[in-house]
Amino acid sequence: MKELVIDAKIENLDEVLGFVDAELEMIDCPMKLQMQIDVAVEEMFVNIAHYAYVPDIGKATIRLEMSEDNKEVAITFIDEGVPFDPTAKADPDVTLSAQERQIGGLGIFMVKKSMDSMEYERVDGQNVLTITKNL
Repeated sequence: MKELVIDAKIENLDEVLGFVDAELEMIDCPMKLQMQIDVAVEEMFVNIAHYAYVPDIGKATIRLEMSEDNKEVAITFIDEGVPFDPTAKADPDVTLSAQERQIGGLGIFMVKKSMDSMEYERVDGQNVLTITKNL
C-alpha cells in the first residue's frame, strides 16, 4: 500500500496523478486503463478540492493498493470534509441533450461507468471513497 497526504487544492492535481501513475507504471499497466484511472482520480480529487472544505483547505489522503497478483488496483480517497456520498447521486439522463440535462453529475457518472466498483462510507467523521479497476 502506498499513500499520499496532500492539501486538497486544484494546484496539487498533477502531484496526485503523478503519484498514481508512478505506481501503475511500475506494474506495466496498459495505457488505456491508466488513462481511465487517471480520469477517475482527477474527478474524485477535484470534487474534494472544490467542495469538501469550502471555503477552507483541508487534507486529502490518496491510498493506492494493488492486489497480490497485480490484477486489480484500489484507490481510496479520504477527507474530513462535509459528508458526500457520490455513489448515492442519481445518474444523469444521458439520453437528453446537453441543454436539457441538469448541470453536474456527469463526472461521477463517468467514474461509475469506467471503474469496476465504487464504494463509499462515512467513518469517524471522514469520507472514504474507494474505486477499483481490474487490470
